Amino acid sequence: MARVSQEHLDARRRQILDGAASCFARNGFHATSMQDVLKEADLSAGAVYRYFRGKDELIAAIATEVLDTVREIFQGAALESPPPTPEILIPRTLAQMRERRPVMSDDGEWMFPRLMIQVWSETTRSPELAAVLGEGYRNVRMAWGRMVESYKDAGLMDADADADATARALIALVQGFAVQMALFGETSERTLADGLRALMTVRPAGCGC
Repeated sequence: MARVSQEHLDARRRQILDGAASCFARNGFHATSMQDVLKEADLSAGAVYRYFRGKDELIAAIATEVLDTVREIFQGAALESPPPTPEILIPRTLAQMRERRPVMSDDGEWMFPRLMIQVWSETTRSPELAAVLGEGYRNVRMAWGRMVESYKDAGLMDADADADATARALIALVQGFAVQMALFGETSERTLADGLRALMTVRPAGCGC
């Protein structure tokens, strides 16, 4: 029997995860059955269960991939000179996620933000998923922390700025934007960039700078 290549295995795993992501984003985690995933991925039960034992493993794998991708993007950005500021980096990251995770509905809506809400919601119920998401969140926060340090090194931010607090605030901003997209419809990355650019012009009252 011919050996199956790693490339084939990776492609099959991608096929399963993309199918599951589409189902979860469209119908919700609990309303999606494994039979729905099989149908969406166009694979047999044996082919899918070879990789994942059930929905919990699928959603954990999806969350891990997403957070790893975001972390990699930020790590690369921290090496740029000068480092891209938030009004450039955050919209660019969302655009890259749109390319890498093009989960779409029938009408062309980008369903990825809705998928993320499903992941966050399920995290409150599943200690196992909470552990996975917690580790991924810490890694992303550390990557943002390195971005903040690169801003300091480039003279773009006060040297005494709290890197972790800044990272948490920036993550919260992205999460809030994703919620808006999921609940109220499509909003472009340009809108986020314009808003961030405006916020970065705010000066303390009485500041003469």
